[in-house]
Amino acid sequence: MGTVPAVTGIDWTVDSVTVDGTTLRAPARAHVKIDDGRAAGSFGCNQFSGTAQITGDQFRLSHVRTTRMACDNARMTFERTLSRTLTSGPLTMTGEGKKLTLTASGGDRVQLSKA
Repeated sequence: MGTVPAVTGIDWTVDSVTVDGTTLRAPARAHVKIDDGRAAGSFGCNQFSGTAQITGDQFRLSHVRTTRMACDNARMTFERTLSRTLTSGPLTMTGEGKKLTLTASGGDRVQLSKA
């Protein structure tokens, strides 16, 4: 277990999302910025914003609103997977240096790095 790095005020690039042991690499545009009580970014195709709550090493994203553009199938598959994982409940934050991992209770995870 790493320590929790500073998370807010940083432009995080989404590197990948892993669900049920399958890792999907993120499209170039996927990113998130977490500020006081808010999070915004791109799931890879569509922009999103929502409520961000950080308590200790727990991160929760809720009340998400997104744009509704259509992209190619690979991008849309990634976007749905990332959105589901980020909003699945409290995610445990671990990381060191320029890396951050958000892990759901079932083991699914999102890998991020500082832009």
